[in-house]
Amino acid sequence: MTALITPSPRKIIHIDMDAFYASVEQRDFPELRGKPLVVGGDPNGRGVVAAASYEVRKFGVRSAMSCYEARKRCPDVIFVRPRFDVYRAVSQDIRRIMHSLTPQVEPLSLDEAYLDVTGLSVHHGSATLMANWLRAQILAQTGLNASAGVSFNKMLAKIASDINKPNGTAVITPADAEAFISTLPIERFHGIGKATAKRLHAMGISKGADLRRTPAAILVNEFGKRGQFYHDIAHGRDERPVKSQRIHKSVGSETTFRDNLSHDEELRIQIYEQNADAFEQLHKKQLVAYTITLKIKYADFTQVTRSHTLSTAFDSAESAHYWLDKLFLDIPRLLPIRLVGVTFSSLTPATQILPQLNLFE
Repeated sequence: MTALITPSPRKIIHIDMDAFYASVEQRDFPELRGKPLVVGGDPNGRGVVAAASYEVRKFGVRSAMSCYEARKRCPDVIFVRPRFDVYRAVSQDIRRIMHSLTPQVEPLSLDEAYLDVTGLSVHHGSATLMANWLRAQILAQTGLNASAGVSFNKMLAKIASDINKPNGTAVITPADAEAFISTLPIERFHGIGKATAKRLHAMGISKGADLRRTPAAILVNEFGKRGQFYHDIAHGRDERPVKSQRIHKSVGSETTFRDNLSHDEELRIQIYEQNADAFEQLHKKQLVAYTITLKIKYADFTQVTRSHTLSTAFDSAESAHYWLDKLFLDIPRLLPIRLVGVTFSSLTPATQILPQLNLFE
């Protein structure tokens, strides 16, 4: 009889820092240790919780909750503003520790990452010993606790890292996987969000065993290509590789006109179109940019560029229009123009920038 779970030979570790932002604050300010702490915005305004210490989580306070609600649930809560430059620096220290073990590191955010340790001979080749070594090194070098999940694919490793939180390691072996997945609520599957879970419940699917029994054709009919993914993870199959981070130096878009242009408004429309295309590429690559460059090529093939760098990242294509207009005005009108291009550079992974920073003002 063929086993339901046919694992790949990979060894995957998922490292997840425990209450990362809050733990950094408690590390740096001893008076905050052991106190109910929220890193976030103004509880009297539109602020939201960026991180909650374990002392305040017992009151039901969670990330993305409004700070107003957090104070209602725990009147003694202490609020501190985020220090993202500090968190990014600590994250880089943690990343260096990971890279000292393997180059196969895929960051998901400032506080979590996958590592593929398949084939490594250190620590007797044991992924569990490697995970515990990572946690010990992170604690020794940063003073912070991390939790780890170990398994044969990314989905199970990520789920495992949450089992023994905080400050623990959990392992899901091939022998344990089938039983573990069978009893797992569908909300716990990585890749199944609230809306999808609601639709699955409506189909009578509430646990992994229910999902496994559902034919792939039915799931594909309901969810498209994602349905096949849901079918696969219910059978413990997740072949997504750990993708080590590739550094993109710039992202841009340009176009050459069929007929050279001279009118500012026509040129401005074309510039905005290239800007929208370049920004969409940034979004797809999950990057943010601090520098924008406008490129102009004249009818005689000579070209000029103008750039501007911000202290905060461009948060939308429209937010770049003001600077593109200023750069365009700074470019000489020597000849008709045959090409315009917009490039974003000074790039950072979007996962390292907390979304909707204005909510913390």
